[in-house]
Amino acid sequence: MLRALRYRNYRLFFAGQILSLVGTWITTTATSWLVYRLTGSAWLLGVVGFAGQFPAFLLGPFSGIVVDRWNRHRLLVLTQTFAMLQSFALAALTLSGRVTIEAVVMLNIVQGLVNAFDMPARQSFLIQMIENKEDAGVIIAAAGEGWCFAIDGVSYVAVIVALLMMRIARVAPSSGRGRALQQFKEGFTYAFGFAPIRAVILLLAIVSLVGVPYTVLMPIFAASVFQGGPHTLGLLMTASGCGALAGALWLAARKTVVGLGRVIPIATALFGAGLIAFSFSRVLWLAVPSLVVAGFGFMVQMASSNTILQTIVDDEKRGRVMSFYMMAFLGTAPFGSLIAGSLSSRIGAPHTLLIGGICCIAGGASFASGLPAIRAAVRPIYIRMGILPEVAAGLGNAAELSVPPERQ
Repeated sequence: MLRALRYRNYRLFFAGQILSLVGTWITTTATSWLVYRLTGSAWLLGVVGFAGQFPAFLLGPFSGIVVDRWNRHRLLVLTQTFAMLQSFALAALTLSGRVTIEAVVMLNIVQGLVNAFDMPARQSFLIQMIENKEDAGVIIAAAGEGWCFAIDGVSYVAVIVALLMMRIARVAPSSGRGRALQQFKEGFTYAFGFAPIRAVILLLAIVSLVGVPYTVLMPIFAASVFQGGPHTLGLLMTASGCGALAGALWLAARKTVVGLGRVIPIATALFGAGLIAFSFSRVLWLAVPSLVVAGFGFMVQMASSNTILQTIVDDEKRGRVMSFYMMAFLGTAPFGSLIAGSLSSRIGAPHTLLIGGICCIAGGASFASGLPAIRAAVRPIYIRMGILPEVAAGLGNAAELSVPPERQ
């Protein structure tokens, strides 16, 4: 489970990301509560979510070209610096009492622009780091949203310091020349012309469109359904986060990528089932475990998809493929936020989540029906890489004839 921590660069990245992502989720939770406190509007919750995520959809394919051309390490330092400045700006406006919904929308757009480049760069950078190829609600209640944004800004310092401390071998950009349009077409054809990559990206897009926007509606559930406040919101978000953490640990304990294709539709169904159960919940003791299940399912589905893509993609196209991955993850979510906000204002938040959960289960079933074709397409890659158990065993037996046991 901890084998990735053997690498110094990954240890630095992991430590910095833990601190930064805690800050990020504090800001996400605080922003949702701030918007709902200022407006009481489900529609504006969706608008703010849209503003922060739409740039990833708009710029995703082109940011992948930049990631493949530029030094990914330096690009990450730059994006993390801009993200830090955005959080400090939001903190300053909120703490000074001058924050408006328009300012929140504009700053969310800025963060979305940063994420459009940061997330594919971060995903692609993982390979270079491996040399061998809950309490957010409590903080809001105690100190207000402004200090949450300030904490987030400080948390980015950890990432920037960790990145600067890394010793990264120089890697020549793979496609420094050539027209951007040509590179975009090449990346698009590669990603959507290969059935496994296409299926993984499309399922993630469906889940992000109809399922992920449940986070946008959490303030409505906390305040209107459960008659609570920021503490209740923090508890709900923590439940989802605990499920996600459990899912991440479960995946980390796996020893091989083999079998993840089957895991993806099961995890998607779990996510949908968790949303459906949560939509029927009217008391916290039923809502919390439902969100744990939903968080577990979504994390496993998303991370399994990421793992498979990282395994089968060609390195020189990694930035572009991961930008399509992030486009599916973050790019469809803004439209889902608008739809969720609009539907919630008409039929209510519980019914909106019920529909989303049903759609997630349907998407998982569709993916499962195409698994035989996906396995057939991926198998030659796994054979070439020696990943399949029977192939690895065969290679090991052959190796015994020519090398000492300690080298096998």
